[in-house]
Amino acid sequence: MNIDNRIKYRHLLCFLEISRQGSLARAADELAVSQPAISKTLKELEELLGTSLFERSKTGVILTSAGSAFLRYAGPSVQALREGVRSLRAGEHEAGLLRLGALSTVESSLLPDVVRRLHSQHAALAISVATGPSAYLLGQLRAGELDLVVGRMTESPQIEGLSFEHLYSESMTLVVRHGHALLRAGRVEQLGEYPVVLPLADTTIRRHADSLFIQLGISPPQRRLETLSVTLSRHYVLNSDAVWVAPLDAVRQDLATGGLVEFDFGLKEPGGSVGICSNPALAPTLAMQWCCEALREATVNYR
Repeated sequence: MNIDNRIKYRHLLCFLEISRQGSLARAADELAVSQPAISKTLKELEELLGTSLFERSKTGVILTSAGSAFLRYAGPSVQALREGVRSLRAGEHEAGLLRLGALSTVESSLLPDVVRRLHSQHAALAISVATGPSAYLLGQLRAGELDLVVGRMTESPQIEGLSFEHLYSESMTLVVRHGHALLRAGRVEQLGEYPVVLPLADTTIRRHADSLFIQLGISPPQRRLETLSVTLSRHYVLNSDAVWVAPLDAVRQDLATGGLVEFDFGLKEPGGSVGICSNPALAPTLAMQWCCEALREATVNYR
């Protein structure tokens, strides 16, 4: 099927904003147009494509299967056009921009090393890093708002249709502050007596954390902090009796300095796959290639 030359840039912007907001009203506010205008633009696009892109409900809209397929290409197309326009502006084409999504598993140890490598090799490279749950970051990648996403995400349903390159395997561990009473007792059964720090519910890494408790034959304590913030988790555990079910990458430096100590729970957790996720519909930029090379170099020691 030939591309209909009646499809305009405004059609694509309208479609992307509605998919991002999940609501015609919120999309209209974001684009500073009236709701009837955005409804008309969407209707035009659906007629040109010959299919419905969204299912309407009282609470908003969700993508149809056709809409999901179109999003896979519409987002990167718009972003590629933006990059092309940006590259023609005076001087801007000389600098590169890398838009990277980073899960909490890599933001405290791997990512700083990668950024250091990139900046030491490329003087004009700007790096923008977004953090958050895998579902959010993969959605941004699919829409062309991010170039790459790095972390542990292979079990996320949002990864379907995207490309994933394995870098290394990373296990979960239990850590406490130095001098914690649990280290002296050494009994797994006593874990329930202390607050626990866990990843957010319904995230890929939380499923690995929950699996640990199942293997240990105990239930997670009711007193718990659920967060993806490595900084909050670290400070809370360092200043309390809480037990942190943490990805090893998040606590590598703390274990090396002795600030945090691993609690031996008698199991060897197999670990999850940490890697690079990319959108095959998005043409790789030079900055993306540089980043992938730096990631592969930095992960040699992790393997």
